[in-house]
Amino acid sequence: MAEHTTPVAQAERQLSRSLKPRHLSMIALGGAIGAGLLVASSTAIVTAGPAVILSYAIAGLVLTLVMRMLGEMASASPETGSFEAYANRFIGRWAGFSVGWLYWWFWAVTVAIEATAAATIVHQWSPAIPQWAAAGVLVLLMMVLNLVTVRTYGEAEFWFSSIKIGAILAVILTGVLALLGIIPNTPATVSNLTAGGGFFANGIGAVFTAVLAVIFSMFGAEIVTVAAGESEHPQAAVTKAVNAVVFRILFFFIGAVGITIMVVPWTSITSGHSPFVTLFEVLGIPYAGVIMNVVVFTALVSCLNAALYSSSRMLFAMGRNGNAPAFFGRVSGVKSPWSAVIFSSLIGLASVLLNYFMPEAVFALLVNSTGAIGIFVWLIIAVSQLRSRKVLAAQGINVLKQPGVLKMWLFPYLNWAMILALGALLIFMAVTESHRVEVLISTTVAAVVVVLGVLNARRQAKG
Repeated sequence: MAEHTTPVAQAERQLSRSLKPRHLSMIALGGAIGAGLLVASSTAIVTAGPAVILSYAIAGLVLTLVMRMLGEMASASPETGSFEAYANRFIGRWAGFSVGWLYWWFWAVTVAIEATAAATIVHQWSPAIPQWAAAGVLVLLMMVLNLVTVRTYGEAEFWFSSIKIGAILAVILTGVLALLGIIPNTPATVSNLTAGGGFFANGIGAVFTAVLAVIFSMFGAEIVTVAAGESEHPQAAVTKAVNAVVFRILFFFIGAVGITIMVVPWTSITSGHSPFVTLFEVLGIPYAGVIMNVVVFTALVSCLNAALYSSSRMLFAMGRNGNAPAFFGRVSGVKSPWSAVIFSSLIGLASVLLNYFMPEAVFALLVNSTGAIGIFVWLIIAVSQLRSRKVLAAQGINVLKQPGVLKMWLFPYLNWAMILALGALLIFMAVTESHRVEVLISTTVAAVVVVLGVLNARRQAKG
């Protein structure tokens, strides 16, 4: 029997719409800008040399197209859960089930990854604090933050992200001053782009190898459409945020890395050591390591916060759509999806404990299980948007005539190009030794989830 609710009861079951446009932009940046840029970018630089700029440009193009496709659907119909709801509607319930649970799993495991990395820094600052305890406390603190009003979460993420962005702007500004000679006696020169073996020092293939590391560091920008359902004016907010986020991410990623390798010869960059710390050290900026440690810690906590937010909202949306137990679709008195937040937190906490009290192989297995999930999610977004216009047209809805809706460029040609490019990226990962295990485990996880999605869709069709 269908459930009947009064308008008042229905309103009580909804999330709060109190996020402002500035919150949405910073939430997206909080999910995308983390240790992947601040630290792991060193690996990309070492891999590709100066041509890493092209790696970032290619990854940025992929992100731009994904966000544009997602932006069209989200501006036409802003919903919490975003692409899970669109996959349900435009591909089939099995697809919504699959992308929702894969996305939730990615961020639930990311909670543990970010907490573990942040706890390492805490342990460096205070060796008396065990790493597992610090990680557990961080997860619990973020859980509490996500249990209060979404406005509180938005404010926290706004300030977390502001610190990261301030640090990146400081890198860019300092590098520009060095290139202009305002900071004297430095190795800064544009010719660093061709020094140490030339622009393509490690060959063209290295550019695409570096793309793998770069593209995963950009995953998370799509959070802006997940959060759109909790904004004051969803359509206007998501349209503005999608455009702003893509530009800012490209500016911060390409700008910071490009300036760094012009100031510091790329051969001086050490994999695993923040290239921005190296830049500050080369320029004689005091306490560079300490300052960047604080920034990296803030970035990790910000990503932890964003990961818990994303996983809980996706679980909440699935609870509402019938792709997860209805229990997860409940909200508290302050309109927070409390059951989804607590469950996602407990999974993250359990993963943290596995890392410290069981063989490292167990935690490595969890991390590898998320390795290619970002590509799977982007593929489903591309297919959803490819089918959306036809499905909506059959319902008498012309997206192109709706005011305020972002339009995908060169539809459907860029959609197909994007699908083929993402498929090629998966194949490239599979034949690259360092990523082969990730692809195999991630694909196995995805296959299991898809099978469960098909079974769930059949069960609901019969019911």
